[in-house]
Amino acid sequence: MAHVTGLRCRECRESYPKRLVHACSLCFGPLDVAYDYEAISRTISKESIAKGPPTLWRYKDLLPIEQESSIVDIGVGFTPLLRADNLARELGLKEVYVKNDSVNPTFSFKDRPSSIAVSKAIEFGSPAVGAASTGNLSGAMAAHAAKARLPCFIFVPEGLESSKIAQTLSYGAHVIEVSGTYDQANRLATEIALTSNIAFANINVRPYYVEGSKTLAFEVCEQLGWQAPQHIIVPVASGALLHAAWRGLKELEEVGLIDGWSTRISAAQAEGCSPIVQALLKGANEITPVETPDTICKSLAIGDPADGYYAIRAVRATKGVGSAPNDEQILEGVRLLAKMEGVFTEPAGGTAVAALKQLVEDGKIERDEQVVLYITGNGLKTQESIAPALPKPYQIEPTIESFRQLVDKLQTPRVKWLEGM
Repeated sequence: MAHVTGLRCRECRESYPKRLVHACSLCFGPLDVAYDYEAISRTISKESIAKGPPTLWRYKDLLPIEQESSIVDIGVGFTPLLRADNLARELGLKEVYVKNDSVNPTFSFKDRPSSIAVSKAIEFGSPAVGAASTGNLSGAMAAHAAKARLPCFIFVPEGLESSKIAQTLSYGAHVIEVSGTYDQANRLATEIALTSNIAFANINVRPYYVEGSKTLAFEVCEQLGWQAPQHIIVPVASGALLHAAWRGLKELEEVGLIDGWSTRISAAQAEGCSPIVQALLKGANEITPVETPDTICKSLAIGDPADGYYAIRAVRATKGVGSAPNDEQILEGVRLLAKMEGVFTEPAGGTAVAALKQLVEDGKIERDEQVVLYITGNGLKTQESIAPALPKPYQIEPTIESFRQLVDKLQTPRVKWLEGM
C-alpha cells in the first residue's frame, strides 16, 4: 500500500523511523509522514482512484497505512461537493461550493483523521486509543474504536454540548471531563500519552492522524474534474486541517494528479477564540494563546493551537487571509447556509460562511472568484447552542381557519385557496 519511508521533522528535516513519536528530539519540531512520491506517481492515477471505494480509502497510496488488514473503515469520506448557487447569489458571488463533511458517519470531518489514527494504532499493536477533544473528535474516535474493538479514552473540557457527549458515550468510550479548558485537557492527555502505550490520536499518533484531513483537498480537486479551486475557506481550531489542505494540494501536484495550483487558503475562527487569525491580521509570526475562550463555537475553541504557526505559514504562502466573525455573525452564517442550501451546520461551519460574507464585504474576495467552503460538522450535534437564536414554532388551533389566518399574517406569496373550500 503506502510508500512510507518514515517520519521527517517539519523544521530541521531530521528523519525518523516509523514509530509512535510526534516531535523531533533535536529541535522539538512536529513530525510528518515521509512518502516516496516518485514510486507513488508510478502506481497512482485518476483511473485507479476512480475504481476505488467511495471513501477516503480511494487515496490509500497517499495514506500512511501499510497493511490493508489494519484498515478500520466505517464509510468515511467522498462527501458531497455541492454547488451553492443560492448562497452565491445572496452574497453577490459567481461560484461557491460547499464541501459538506457534516454527512460523514459521526457527522464531522474528524472521521477522516480518526480512521487513520485507529488503523495506525492497530498496526502498532496499541492496546487502547484516546484523544483530547472539543467534541467532534471524541465521537469520531469512539466510533472507530468501537469498530476496531479497542478501548477508547476521551478527555474533554467542561461545558461541551451534551449531544456530543451522548454520542461519544453511545459508542462505549470512556469519557473523562477535565475541569478547565481544552488546552488543560490536552496537557493531561499528553502526559498520559508520553507515559503509556495508549495511542492518542492528536498526540503520539499525530503525524499519521493528520494525514486523514488532507483527503478533503483530494476530494475537492477530484470532484472539480481534477482542478484545484481558486479559494478555500477553512474553519480553524488547532490549524491542522488548514495545513493539511495545503499539504494535500502540494501532494496532488507532486504525483501528477493536478497540473499546478494557485489556490488561496483562508482561515476562519470565532472572534472569542481567534489566536491564528489575530496573528494574521497583525502580521505577526508569534501566536498569543487565548487562556479562556469565549465563543458559542466550542469545536474551534482551542486557545493554544498546536499547528497555529504552520496554518499562518500556509495562509501567507497562498495569499489567503483571515477572518474572525463574532457569535452573532456565526449564528447568522448557520441560518444562512440552512435557508439558502438546505445544509444544517454546527457553529464551525457557520464560522466559514460568516467569514466568507465578511471577506466579500471587505473586498478581500473578488466577486468572480471560485470559493469552496469546508463545512466540517453537523448542526444536529449542537442544537442547544443554536436553538436560542432560532425563531420559535408557531402555535395554532387544529383548524383550517387558524392556518389561513397564519398564512395571511405571514403574507406568503402565491398561496391561493380553492373556492368553496
